[in-house]
Amino acid sequence: MSPSNMNMNSRIVFFEERNFQGRSYECSSDCADMSSYLSRCHSCRVERGCFMIYDRSNYMGNQFFMKRGEYTDYMSMMGMSDCIRSCRMIPMHRGQYRMRIYERENFGGQMNEMMDDCDNIQDRYRMSNCMSCNVMDGHWLMYEQPQYRGRMMYMRPGEYRNFMNQGMRFMSMRRIMDSYY
Repeated sequence: MSPSNMNMNSRIVFFEERNFQGRSYECSSDCADMSSYLSRCHSCRVERGCFMIYDRSNYMGNQFFMKRGEYTDYMSMMGMSDCIRSCRMIPMHRGQYRMRIYERENFGGQMNEMMDDCDNIQDRYRMSNCMSCNVMDGHWLMYEQPQYRGRMMYMRPGEYRNFMNQGMRFMSMRRIMDSYY
């Protein structure tokens, strides 16, 4: 199955109540505003693929990574409110992963090129933080704290000039690998 066919088969189902009860909404692509489909969300099932879910419309607010599996009460497990307002399907990537991280905004300061996961940029690169990056290949999760902890942000290929706009700085990053699918 080609990666494009795999992406078309991605599917997540959201439920208003815990344990997959109540009204549900099925999604197989990006959805910028789910509020017209569900008033709240307490559980979900990722049947195929990977998704980022957001607590605000238009892919804003806190982000959470969801891979294949059942989440019977993920709200309390992840410390989220019951407001899931948007979701983004993460396309499968096959090939190399490359990202340049910069110590300052607008690609300033120390630069390092990454091709694999990094649990602590301070230990590995002697960087105090990451304030901008250029994702050249692959899809990545960036975390506010070392060891893949704290708030996270999904990064797809592109230039990210200033993380201060999101009020975040990043200390660890991990590739979204095809084994998650």
